Amino acid sequence: MIKTLLIIEDEKLLGSELSRHYRQLGWEVTLAANLAQAKEQLLNQRLEPLLILSDMNLPDGNALDFMENIKAGITHAEWLFLTGYGSVPDSVKALRLGAYDFLEKPCDLERLDLVINSAFRSACIQRRVIDQTLQGYRRYSPEAYVGQSEQARQTRQLLMRLTQVPFSALIIGGETGTGKGLVAKILHYGGNRAQQPMVEVNCAALPREMLESELFGHESGAFTGATGRHRGLLEQADGGTLFMDEIAEMPLDLQAKLLKVIEDRKFRRLGGEKEISVDIQIIAASHRDLEKMIAEGDFRSDLYHRLSVFKIALSPLREAKQDLEELVPQFIAEYNAKAGRKVSKISSSVWEKLKQHDWPGNVRELRNVIERCVLFAEDAEFPEQWLQLRNPQTFSANHSGDENKQFIRLPLDGTMALDDMDSFIIKTALERAGNNLTAAARDLGTTRETLRYRVRKYQLRVDE
Repeated sequence: MIKTLLIIEDEKLLGSELSRHYRQLGWEVTLAANLAQAKEQLLNQRLEPLLILSDMNLPDGNALDFMENIKAGITHAEWLFLTGYGSVPDSVKALRLGAYDFLEKPCDLERLDLVINSAFRSACIQRRVIDQTLQGYRRYSPEAYVGQSEQARQTRQLLMRLTQVPFSALIIGGETGTGKGLVAKILHYGGNRAQQPMVEVNCAALPREMLESELFGHESGAFTGATGRHRGLLEQADGGTLFMDEIAEMPLDLQAKLLKVIEDRKFRRLGGEKEISVDIQIIAASHRDLEKMIAEGDFRSDLYHRLSVFKIALSPLREAKQDLEELVPQFIAEYNAKAGRKVSKISSSVWEKLKQHDWPGNVRELRNVIERCVLFAEDAEFPEQWLQLRNPQTFSANHSGDENKQFIRLPLDGTMALDDMDSFIIKTALERAGNNLTAAARDLGTTRETLRYRVRKYQLRVDE
């Protein structure tokens, strides 16, 4: 990163000496004799210095007041102040406004060099954070939720409004593959917490004990194998966003602990005695009907009402097929860039097949299909032979009469998501076992407890 420095100093000799010194050290230096010149450089000429070294009292005003008025309108820079007669109130105000340091004249050049170098490192870190935030916003602006349908348009409008308000919690609903993760990123990078961390956890991917440790962290010796202190995801997300995917799979006792964190903004690590305060916004997502789960006793109503400050329901792709007209070219362009292909022509027969398909795996399935076709394309023509679109219902019906009941056939062409495969296997095993949980668990080589958990997850019927 280029070392840029703006010096605001009305003493010509000191200003010239500082400019000469730092130019010799490799800095790009701009010198302003007063605040008016500095304002011209910063606002009109769009100078973006990493550091601003300023005298405190200048002929046309106080530099602290200048900093307070102009700071929000310029790219982040570290401010250092020099003054011939420092005072406690001035130093307190400088630090309150975010100044890096407050030094009295005359200041030894070696000491000033140390402070300048330290401020430079700090400014570089802040600039990188800002650049990453801007890149995140450009990639995950509300316009990133693509589609021409009325459902997509309403979702974009809601996202635009939500990124402008400081919400504490929110629930995203929708089938698997509808873009819940994308919506969560849009809400984070478009909101006022964009420069803070976004931490993600899939509640269905971790067993209960590991999920608790990951969320809350633990102290050394909290349990067997806890050899050191671990900062949990709640702590890591402090100031930012915690995205909890598949929250419906969280055990009820952990739901109670999460509710307490949301209400009190405090928690304890496992094995810890000290309460840790956190400031986070929580985005929860689930493909299951949480209200139905509440009625069945599988999800806490108090946690649901605390999380559902706002609710976003994402439509399945089969209900908004006109979105294909934007999604397909976008995915083709993405995989063209990744694979070095030049696919640009889509025949009418390809469009007809794409629009006739029901897309049980939603946008995720569409992305997989487009990726396969682009990778296997030999020229600019989109290869129709690699679409291989089949509905899982049709597939299962075609093979329901197989004589060998010891096998289950599944498509590996992107038409079924992993959860859909899992659900289909369990449903088929239950049907063959007469909906007997114990018999199905024996056939699948698993325990009744594990199978019962997955039966509840996919809302299947069994005979206990």
